[in-house]
Amino acid sequence: MFEIIKSGGWMMLPIILSSILAMGIIIERFWSLQKKKVLPPDLVRQVWKLSREQKLDDMALQRLKSSSPLGFVLAAGLANRNHGRDVMKECIEESGRQVAHEMERFLNTLGTIAAVGPLLGLLGTVFGMIDIFSSLMAHGAGDPTVLAGGISVALITTAAGLTVAIPSLIFHRHFERLVDEFIVNMEAEALKLVDILHGDREAIL
Repeated sequence: MFEIIKSGGWMMLPIILSSILAMGIIIERFWSLQKKKVLPPDLVRQVWKLSREQKLDDMALQRLKSSSPLGFVLAAGLANRNHGRDVMKECIEESGRQVAHEMERFLNTLGTIAAVGPLLGLLGTVFGMIDIFSSLMAHGAGDPTVLAGGISVALITTAAGLTVAIPSLIFHRHFERLVDEFIVNMEAEALKLVDILHGDREAIL
């Protein structure tokens, strides 16, 4: 494996660094975007219970806000519960945008790696082909097998770039879809709580 990487030339270095960065982002996003962390089960039920018992003071709201992304959205709405339903909904939507931005952290970088990986590989191949044809011009065609071997070495960077880009693209799309799903679910849960607090929905959570 080391010999293959070595034969790919200096363009293998940015490709390897990109693969390490992509792997780190994928692992971090898998850890951060666990459903139980983003949408804790029974959180809306617990908040409704605290509201019914008149225990939603500033300290409780602060704990709720820092507990999870869903807690952040709920706390934003509950902090303005005395200003009417429309204001609560606006605050929930604003906080939802903040949470979405936070959950999309590093995804732009992952998407960039997915787009740039094949280009880095192609650039390495172009440099390799330039070296091969420069050598041909200087020393002649010689043995055709040597030429074929040189071309195969030049193509190593393209293969490496695609190997990095394809998983990066797959996980980028996966995480984007996951974030969209979480945002929809969070807003639905928060609006359900708003309806319950204003008597527009039965408190069946």
